[in-house]
Amino acid sequence: MRVRDLLAPGAPRLRLLAAEDELDRQVSGVMTTDLHDPGRYLHGGELVLTGMLWRTGPEDSERFVRTIVAGGAVALAAGEAEVGPVPEDLVEACRRHRMPLLAVPDDIAFGTVTEFIGRQVSADRAADLAALVDRHRMLVSAAGGGGLDAVLDLLGGDLDLDCWVLTPTGRVIAGPVDRLSAADRDQLVRTHLAAQRQRRRPPHRARLATGAYSLLPASTTPETESPLADWVLAVAGDVTEWTTKRQQLADNLARLVAAERTRRDESRRLRRRLADEVLTLLQRDADPSEISKTLYASSAMAARYEGTEQQPVASEGNWLVLSAEGTGLPEGAVRSILEEALTEATDRALVAGAGTGAVVVLPAVDSAVPADALRELLAPLEAGLGSEGRITLGVSAPASEAGGLRGALEEARHARRIAAARVGRVCVAGPEELASHVLLLAAVPDEVRRAFRSRLLDRVIAYDIEHQADLVRTLEAFLRSDGSWTRCAAGLHVHVNTLRYRIGRIEELTGRDLSRLEDRVDFYLALELA
Repeated sequence: MRVRDLLAPGAPRLRLLAAEDELDRQVSGVMTTDLHDPGRYLHGGELVLTGMLWRTGPEDSERFVRTIVAGGAVALAAGEAEVGPVPEDLVEACRRHRMPLLAVPDDIAFGTVTEFIGRQVSADRAADLAALVDRHRMLVSAAGGGGLDAVLDLLGGDLDLDCWVLTPTGRVIAGPVDRLSAADRDQLVRTHLAAQRQRRRPPHRARLATGAYSLLPASTTPETESPLADWVLAVAGDVTEWTTKRQQLADNLARLVAAERTRRDESRRLRRRLADEVLTLLQRDADPSEISKTLYASSAMAARYEGTEQQPVASEGNWLVLSAEGTGLPEGAVRSILEEALTEATDRALVAGAGTGAVVVLPAVDSAVPADALRELLAPLEAGLGSEGRITLGVSAPASEAGGLRGALEEARHARRIAAARVGRVCVAGPEELASHVLLLAAVPDEVRRAFRSRLLDRVIAYDIEHQADLVRTLEAFLRSDGSWTRCAAGLHVHVNTLRYRIGRIEELTGRDLSRLEDRVDFYLALELA
């Protein structure tokens, strides 16, 4: 805004006393002070509001005006509430230094002036940045450019507005990572996914310990119709309380993010074709040399896309295979979900579509991706799956060469069947479970599994619900501690006598003896069926 805007209709009723020819100066902010020497606190572009308590004589006016001119102030507004009308010596000093001087009547609060300027300056900045973001969006869309981080840095620097682009698993695509903890990111994406599942109209709002946030979807995947693969724009503050211009800024920024996502997805098309080719080769048990060529080609393509000099991954390295299936999700959704989620773990995963499922082949040069890590990575997606939605995954052991990928695929599919037999919205099973009791449990009919679990645990669960007890968790901890009273009590942070009482209550309710190996095994299996 300009100084003359303070005299326009709708502005606080100020009177102009000096420097009529300097009213086109740009005002960038307000500083309220009665210090004798406020110069060190001025950065340039401020309107200085003062109650003139620094003035003890005419000579003080010259010194004060000279100080604020040197500090870069663009105008001076003097309040008449404390010391009465603006003295003539202050008017003369402002004329000499060509400093616009405004009188603030005693019935106009400084807060009113400050609030007016703040609204005007913020709206001006928002309009300028909205136009800039809109231009940048068109450039990205037309020329395939990037630069999300640069735009978000600009917003942070000019408007003090923190923004982040997040994946549904909480990975930061762009934005100041150090200003948003992993726990906060997790809560934000869960809030967003839950709101999307309930079909609430965006922007979605979340309130964390660090303040309020607004969440806007950047949807570019209509073919999946699943928000579980879409990016989300998180903005510090409540967008619904913003001015129209600032809301326009947020909307333009969300469209920019969507354009950047579209550009990124276009670059994945060839990678998708290679992934589908690998799956086809594995399903028809092709010659390992054919598989090796395709794997090497995908690795070389990834290296070129990254613009690095990193050598392509040799086909003889270790490879993992993941088998995934989605329930209650449209075809293609699981593929998009895993493409987005696995980018954080590796940017060289080949994700092939298979109806409502997907098959992933990814290099494991240094280490495998354990099932526990994959389960933790996908955990935030539970908020968007709903009561009917599920994702089940099986992970193979590393295959040392392309010829072993066919067996790894079968291993991953068996592991996925184990995961499907569990209760939960996101379930993952690894190769180590193919040689354990879990494989046997997966082959047991559902009605038999439910009956076995019910006979052992129903009375314990009912007791927990009725008495607000913690017997089931105590039982799990006791079995994990191999029946050690001291280790179990320490892990639960209870006295050993308390632990003995709880175990005794479990034995009374079930008629079992937890000192017997057979009964411990039965309880362990029943808990595994939960």
